[in-house]
Amino acid sequence: MDSIHLLSWACIVFTVGMFSTGLTDLKKMKESKSAENIQFLPFLTTCLNNLGWLYYGLLKTDRTIVLVNVIGALLQVLYIIVYLHYTKQKRLVMTQTAAAGTVLTCAWFYFTTYLPEGDTRLSQLGLTCSVVTVSMYLSPLTDLVQIVRSGDVTCLSFPLTVATFFTSTSWVLYGLQLNDYFIVVPNTPGILTSLIRFYLFWRFASVNQSSPAYKSMHI
Repeated sequence: MDSIHLLSWACIVFTVGMFSTGLTDLKKMKESKSAENIQFLPFLTTCLNNLGWLYYGLLKTDRTIVLVNVIGALLQVLYIIVYLHYTKQKRLVMTQTAAAGTVLTCAWFYFTTYLPEGDTRLSQLGLTCSVVTVSMYLSPLTDLVQIVRSGDVTCLSFPLTVATFFTSTSWVLYGLQLNDYFIVVPNTPGILTSLIRFYLFWRFASVNQSSPAYKSMHI
């Protein structure tokens, strides 16, 4: 098996694994019959991101990108449906979902109507998806600053950090193999933020190691 096929399988396995970490939230909602303490917007924004990259993969005829984002989008839709079932703020969730649907429809209309087929459409779509992905990776930085101040890492998910690190690394290597910097650039922050989280886990281990929440992350 050559390197590109090996990296392709690594991207699929690690990315699906990262998306599957949401099953923990799904399990919590089903057990508690409540969506309290579960954030909804990450499900919604990740779904939009998946659909954007799915379209990019279709235009680029890249089966790896298509397969990963089909699975990712389906999982996010599942999370959204379960969240909607258990949340008490159904109107707010429906409004946010409708707004996301409107944005998606407008974006689809713009890319398919106003941009010519070929490299122009592909490059603008790649740039848009890259910006969205980078913003998603960088958005938790404010939370990391608060963690540094408090020394409490129990709100961080160690399995998700590991999954994000391997996922981002595999996509960066895959993008380099294809000379596609629309894949390389947006996944680089995922590596950097994961390394920061690893450092925080190590730095504050002695402070949190007696915490039941911390112990549960390492079982």
